[in-house]
Amino acid sequence: MPRHIVLVGLPGSGKSTVGRLVADGLPAPLIDIDGLLVREMGMPVSQIFGMVGEARFREMERDAVNAAQGGAPGVIVPGGGWAAQPGQLDAAKSACLSIYLRCLPATAAKRSEQGEVRPVLAGVDPVQRMRTLFEEREPFYLLAHHTVQAEHSGAEAVAAEIVDLGRRHGGW
Repeated sequence: MPRHIVLVGLPGSGKSTVGRLVADGLPAPLIDIDGLLVREMGMPVSQIFGMVGEARFREMERDAVNAAQGGAPGVIVPGGGWAAQPGQLDAAKSACLSIYLRCLPATAAKRSEQGEVRPVLAGVDPVQRMRTLFEEREPFYLLAHHTVQAEHSGAEAVAAEIVDLGRRHGGW
Protein backbone atom coordinates (compact mmCIF):
# COMPACT_ATOMS: atom_id res chain seq x y z
CA MET A 1 0.00 0.00 0.00
CA PRO A 2 1.38 3.44 -0.85
CA ARG A 3 2.46 5.86 1.84
CA HIS A 4 1.34 9.45 2.01
CA ILE A 5 3.67 11.99 0.48
CA VAL A 6 4.11 15.09 2.61
CA LEU A 7 5.74 18.20 1.13
CA VAL A 8 7.60 20.60 3.41
CA GLY A 9 9.42 23.86 2.80
CA LEU A 10 9.27 27.61 3.14
CA PRO A 11 6.18 29.59 2.22
CA GLY A 12 6.60 30.20 -1.51
CA SER A 13 8.68 27.07 -2.13
CA GLY A 14 5.93 25.67 -4.35
CA LYS A 15 4.30 23.13 -2.04
CA SER A 16 0.72 23.85 -3.14
CA THR A 17 1.46 24.15 -6.86
CA VAL A 18 3.76 21.13 -6.95
CA GLY A 19 1.41 19.18 -4.65
CA ARG A 20 -1.45 19.51 -7.15
CA LEU A 21 0.78 18.30 -9.97
CA VAL A 22 2.09 15.36 -7.91
CA ALA A 23 -1.45 14.37 -6.92
CA ASP A 24 -2.49 14.43 -10.59
CA GLY A 25 0.59 12.47 -11.62
CA LEU A 26 0.25 9.59 -9.17
CA PRO A 27 -2.96 9.84 -9.15
CA ALA A 28 -3.75 10.54 -5.50
CA PRO A 29 -5.92 12.92 -3.51
CA LEU A 30 -4.42 16.29 -2.61
CA ILE A 31 -4.81 17.17 1.05
CA ASP A 32 -4.11 20.89 1.36
CA ILE A 33 -4.04 21.53 5.12
CA ASP A 34 -4.43 25.32 4.87
CA GLY A 35 -7.39 24.76 2.52
CA LEU A 36 -9.00 22.37 5.01
CA LEU A 37 -8.62 24.90 7.83
CA VAL A 38 -9.99 27.72 5.65
CA ARG A 39 -13.10 25.63 4.83
CA GLU A 40 -13.51 24.53 8.45
CA MET A 41 -13.19 28.04 9.89
CA GLY A 42 -14.83 29.93 7.02
CA MET A 43 -12.08 32.54 6.78
CA PRO A 44 -8.63 32.97 5.19
CA VAL A 45 -5.51 31.67 6.96
CA SER A 46 -4.41 35.22 7.81
CA GLN A 47 -7.67 35.79 9.70
CA ILE A 48 -7.51 32.41 11.47
CA PHE A 49 -3.91 33.15 12.45
CA GLY A 50 -4.89 36.60 13.75
CA MET A 51 -7.93 35.31 15.62
CA VAL A 52 -6.44 32.28 17.38
CA GLY A 53 -2.71 33.14 17.41
CA GLU A 54 0.20 31.15 16.07
CA ALA A 55 0.33 28.53 18.85
CA ARG A 56 -3.33 27.53 18.44
CA PHE A 57 -3.04 27.66 14.64
CA ARG A 58 -0.09 25.21 14.82
CA GLU A 59 -2.20 22.89 17.00
CA MET A 60 -5.03 23.00 14.45
CA GLU A 61 -2.54 22.34 11.65
CA ARG A 62 -0.98 19.43 13.56
CA ASP A 63 -4.40 17.88 14.23
CA ALA A 64 -5.37 18.23 10.56
CA VAL A 65 -2.13 16.56 9.38
CA ASN A 66 -2.60 13.74 11.89
CA ALA A 67 -6.17 13.22 10.69
CA ALA A 68 -5.01 13.22 7.05
CA GLN A 69 -2.42 10.55 7.83
CA GLY A 70 -5.23 8.34 9.09
CA GLY A 71 -7.03 8.46 5.74
CA ALA A 72 -6.37 7.05 2.29
CA PRO A 73 -2.85 7.72 1.00
CA GLY A 74 -2.49 11.08 -0.66
CA VAL A 75 -0.29 14.13 -1.10
CA ILE A 76 -0.35 16.15 2.13
CA VAL A 77 0.59 19.82 1.87
CA PRO A 78 0.84 21.47 5.30
CA GLY A 79 1.83 25.09 5.81
CA GLY A 80 5.51 25.97 5.96
CA GLY A 81 5.57 26.08 9.77
CA TRP A 82 4.18 22.60 10.40
CA ALA A 83 7.46 20.73 9.86
CA ALA A 84 9.33 23.25 12.02
CA GLN A 85 7.35 22.21 15.09
CA PRO A 86 9.63 19.87 17.08
CA GLY A 87 8.80 16.21 16.51
CA GLN A 88 6.21 16.67 13.76
CA LEU A 89 8.27 15.49 10.81
CA ASP A 90 9.83 12.64 12.78
CA ALA A 91 6.37 11.47 13.88
CA ALA A 92 5.08 11.56 10.30
CA LYS A 93 8.01 9.70 8.75
CA SER A 94 6.61 6.22 9.39
CA ALA A 95 3.32 6.96 7.59
CA CYS A 96 4.66 9.42 5.02
CA LEU A 97 7.38 9.83 2.46
CA SER A 98 8.56 13.33 3.39
CA ILE A 99 10.05 15.61 0.77
CA TYR A 100 11.65 19.00 1.36
CA LEU A 101 11.18 21.49 -1.48
CA ARG A 102 14.35 23.51 -1.01
CA CYS A 103 14.17 27.09 -2.19
CA LEU A 104 16.33 30.05 -1.25
CA PRO A 105 14.72 32.81 0.85
CA ALA A 106 14.82 35.53 -1.84
CA THR A 107 13.07 33.27 -4.37
CA ALA A 108 10.51 32.09 -1.82
CA ALA A 109 9.77 35.71 -0.79
CA LYS A 110 9.30 36.75 -4.42
CA ARG A 111 6.95 33.82 -5.09
CA SER A 112 5.04 34.55 -1.87
CA GLU A 113 4.29 38.09 -3.01
CA GLN A 114 2.24 36.61 -5.87
CA GLY A 115 -0.04 34.49 -3.65
CA GLU A 116 -2.21 34.78 -0.58
CA VAL A 117 -1.06 37.04 2.26
CA ARG A 118 1.08 34.92 4.56
CA PRO A 119 0.70 35.73 8.26
CA VAL A 120 4.35 35.03 9.09
CA LEU A 121 5.44 37.60 6.46
CA ALA A 122 2.90 40.34 7.19
CA GLY A 123 4.20 43.79 8.06
CA VAL A 124 7.92 43.12 7.69
CA ASP A 125 10.61 43.07 5.03
CA PRO A 126 9.57 39.78 3.37
CA VAL A 127 13.07 38.82 2.18
CA GLN A 128 14.63 39.39 5.59
CA ARG A 129 11.77 37.57 7.33
CA MET A 130 12.12 34.67 4.87
CA ARG A 131 15.85 34.50 5.63
CA THR A 132 15.04 34.25 9.32
CA LEU A 133 12.44 31.54 8.66
CA PHE A 134 14.94 29.66 6.50
CA GLU A 135 17.57 29.75 9.26
CA GLU A 136 15.04 28.63 11.90
CA ARG A 137 13.25 26.00 9.85
CA GLU A 138 15.77 24.42 7.51
CA PRO A 139 17.25 22.13 10.20
CA PHE A 140 13.75 20.66 10.58
CA TYR A 141 13.10 20.50 6.83
CA LEU A 142 16.37 18.61 6.33
CA LEU A 143 14.92 15.78 8.44
CA ALA A 144 12.72 14.86 5.46
CA HIS A 145 13.44 11.62 3.63
CA HIS A 146 14.43 13.49 0.45
CA THR A 147 15.33 17.03 -0.62
CA VAL A 148 14.26 18.26 -4.05
CA GLN A 149 15.74 21.49 -5.38
CA ALA A 150 12.80 23.79 -6.15
CA GLU A 151 14.87 26.91 -6.81
CA HIS A 152 15.46 26.87 -10.57
CA SER A 153 13.28 24.06 -11.88
CA GLY A 154 9.72 24.66 -12.98
CA ALA A 155 6.84 23.18 -10.99
CA GLU A 156 6.33 20.43 -13.57
CA ALA A 157 9.95 19.23 -13.33
CA VAL A 158 9.87 19.31 -9.52
CA ALA A 159 6.58 17.39 -9.51
CA ALA A 160 7.96 14.78 -11.95
CA GLU A 161 10.92 14.21 -9.61
CA ILE A 162 8.58 13.77 -6.65
CA VAL A 163 6.28 11.39 -8.56
CA ASP A 164 9.39 9.33 -9.35
CA LEU A 165 10.42 9.35 -5.67
CA GLY A 166 6.87 8.32 -4.72
CA ARG A 167 7.00 5.38 -7.09
CA ARG A 168 10.49 4.29 -6.04
CA HIS A 169 10.24 4.90 -2.27
CA GLY A 170 6.59 5.44 -1.37
CA GLY A 171 4.89 2.40 -2.87
CA TRP A 172 3.04 4.28 -5.60
